[in-house]
Amino acid sequence: MMSNSVGFFSKFTRGTGNLSFAVKDTIDVSGYPTQAGSRVFLHAPPAARNARIVQQFLDDGCQLLGKTMLHELAFGVTGINHWGGTPVNYSFPDIIPGGSSSGSATVVAAGCVDFAIGTDTGGSVRMPAACCGVVGLKPTWGLISRVGVTPKHSSLDCVGFFTQTCGTLLQVMEKAQGKVADRSISLPAIGVMKGHATEAIDALLAQRLQPLSAAATTVDLTYFTEAHQAGLTLISHENWQAYASIIDAEGISPDVVTRIRAGSAVTAAELANAEAVREKFSEALDHQLAETPLIILPTLPELPPTLSEASDPLNVVNLTRLIRPFNLSGHPAMSLPIGVIDGRPVAMQLITHKNHDLNLCVYAKKLVESFT
Repeated sequence: MMSNSVGFFSKFTRGTGNLSFAVKDTIDVSGYPTQAGSRVFLHAPPAARNARIVQQFLDDGCQLLGKTMLHELAFGVTGINHWGGTPVNYSFPDIIPGGSSSGSATVVAAGCVDFAIGTDTGGSVRMPAACCGVVGLKPTWGLISRVGVTPKHSSLDCVGFFTQTCGTLLQVMEKAQGKVADRSISLPAIGVMKGHATEAIDALLAQRLQPLSAAATTVDLTYFTEAHQAGLTLISHENWQAYASIIDAEGISPDVVTRIRAGSAVTAAELANAEAVREKFSEALDHQLAETPLIILPTLPELPPTLSEASDPLNVVNLTRLIRPFNLSGHPAMSLPIGVIDGRPVAMQLITHKNHDLNLCVYAKKLVESFT
């Protein structure tokens, strides 16, 4: 059970260093069970070794302060967990913390750690980052090792990171990649996607980007809508493959059971179509990035719901519409807070070329500087 309302599932200290961090409880830490926010893994044995990315940070002088709560089995967008506990959204306590990496976002928002590790299969870093008003990065697919991460196999999932500032995120990514970013690069041509969110969100985004209007053009992406549905098809199928053997175990939340069981109905034809859309959308995105190496759009299409509003599935069904496509394509995608509307946080999403993650962090830092 969660050790406190901030978002830690368990607190401990491992290692020493100038940067402190926490990890989502789908990521192995030696000596602690990986329970994935589910009662079904309550008696899981302790992990024998650290996940590769955890060990990498410990070896590089970072201090681990604990594991964080999540939406059960990392399969949900709200972060609400009736068994392990729902982390409190530090700056927006009435708003959902977002899922699935809810606790990793909230401990960063609360200032408990310098950064936190999450995972992002369909928006599970960017969604809680947007809800909690912090920075969240889904790196290029395959860039960060998933050895020691549950589930073991995924064509969509990425290990990602939360920080309060773009400067800290840049430090974290330099450690994660073992490279130094070129901080001298300038912002490239920017493509802005409009008309995919509410008018109020689009207006706030336009206001923030006004100082850069000379470098920005309006763009759209072919197969963007289809990519969202294809991502849903693949995550449903892959989660069924991962969790079918435990689906009838006592204690899994009914809403999670329903979503996992839906994956059993995915047909071979639907999988083939999803893979075809993956190829077409990735090609369209690469083509656009050749013209505008930085694409910007809202992270969420609407304002995040309150905890009470999120009890109605209709209020959360569309929340991943603008983030899931980039899991399908595998491009790096970052959520960056840009303001508040009616007491609810708003964020924008930044996309660039695959394996240009350090550049993306530099772009984000320069964007924030342009806001002020």
